[in-house]
Amino acid sequence: MDAQKQIDETVKGNPVVLFMKGTPQFPQCGFSATVVQILKACGVNQFASVNVLAEPEIRQGIKDYANWPTIPQLYINGEFVGGCDIVKEMYQAGELQKELEKVVTT
Repeated sequence: MDAQKQIDETVKGNPVVLFMKGTPQFPQCGFSATVVQILKACGVNQFASVNVLAEPEIRQGIKDYANWPTIPQLYINGEFVGGCDIVKEMYQAGELQKELEKVVTT
C-alpha cells in the first residue's frame, strides 16, 4: 500500500492518532513523550500511534501529508492539530481538552 493512502486511512479511521518517534510506552524523543503525557493528562488512554522510526516511508510521508516538517504530529477526528509546541499551547489554554471531549476514547 502506498504511504499516503496508509496515512490517510490511519488518520481517518481513528479518533485520535499520534505519529511519533517510538511508542507511547517507550517514546524515542522528548517531544513525542511530551505529547503522550499531555494526551494522558487529558484522560486519553486509548489512541492510535504510529512509530515513524520503524517505517521510513511513513516518516517522510506524514511530513508531506500534513505539509508539516516535524514529528510528532497529532490528529483528532481526521484533522491535523499540530506538533509538540502547538499541542502544548492548546493544552495550557484549555483548547485541547475541548477538542478531545468531542472524542470518546476511554
